[in-house]
Amino acid sequence: MKNIDKDIENIIKNGIDLWSDLQDANIFLTGGTGFIGTWILKTVEKLNNDMHLNINVTILTRNIQKYKEKNTEIFNNKNFIFLEGDVCNFKYPNTKFSHIIHGATDASAHLNENDPKKMYTTIVDGTKNLLEFSLLNDNPKILFMSSGAVYGNQPANLINVPESYLGAPNALNVVNCYAEAKRAAEMLCAIYCKQENSNIKISRIFALLGPYLSLDIHFAAGNFIKNAIDGKDIVVNGNGKPIRSYLYPTDLIIWLFFILLKGKINTAYNVGSPNGYSIEELATKIANLIGNKNVKILGKNDSGWNLGRYVPDISLIMKESNYKLTVSIDEAIERTANWNKYEN
Repeated sequence: MKNIDKDIENIIKNGIDLWSDLQDANIFLTGGTGFIGTWILKTVEKLNNDMHLNINVTILTRNIQKYKEKNTEIFNNKNFIFLEGDVCNFKYPNTKFSHIIHGATDASAHLNENDPKKMYTTIVDGTKNLLEFSLLNDNPKILFMSSGAVYGNQPANLINVPESYLGAPNALNVVNCYAEAKRAAEMLCAIYCKQENSNIKISRIFALLGPYLSLDIHFAAGNFIKNAIDGKDIVVNGNGKPIRSYLYPTDLIIWLFFILLKGKINTAYNVGSPNGYSIEELATKIANLIGNKNVKILGKNDSGWNLGRYVPDISLIMKESNYKLTVSIDEAIERTANWNKYEN
């Protein structure tokens, strides 16, 4: 059995109290072609096959043909409909939706640096357009996927940042475009909850690691795993001191569906792992688990948006969902590496 299949089985088993709420659901999904979206669709596919829930999903994508070539199996699923368009101006379908999951716009460092205007517009205008579309439906449950970036730089003495922390990014530094756009989109969600009685919940997602995560973009964990798989030294360009935590998709997906289905309206929930590791520690861990054990720290100046801690307090989501983490950082590294070696 492929390890992704086992992961999906664990999602179904561990989230068993959630799934009956999705019987005959009609979901509208943006961001369905990315890392999180793929895991959502894989989970829905399994729920339909094993529990016969008859969940239908309409997936908004900018390029249907490109997605079909990349994900033929998902594309051919009879319960999935693909709608081509941009989140900022797509043609509203006539179908009524019971649930909306809005995850469009990846945390792209390249886009954030080279076209911040497009990044900001896609997040803010796209969210406003989607919320307007939601008003044409019968008060659907809405999940907006935000980011832990909304807190700005986490103080070094704050080990885990809670939802109540009121820090913020520097709004005059364009490197914070992604974070500020997510903050503005969260405000739009709050406005629609107040003025339109919309049923919106927010997940503030922190760093992730698992199959389907691109290994060749700006995510350090993915880059390190790729180097290890290729038998190369793991190279840390900076000083290796920033601290991150990593959540595996089996835990992520359960929490996202919990927030969508049972979370409190106009409430934000941190979603991530509370266990932080420095980038140097992460590199060493990956080198020892799957690589040649060689790590090089170059100590170059780092221009990233967050050079300190980025680790959430997840007390709220754990208390309300009564669900605890099931996959350790070591398991996440090994499963991600094995999938990229043998299954991808």
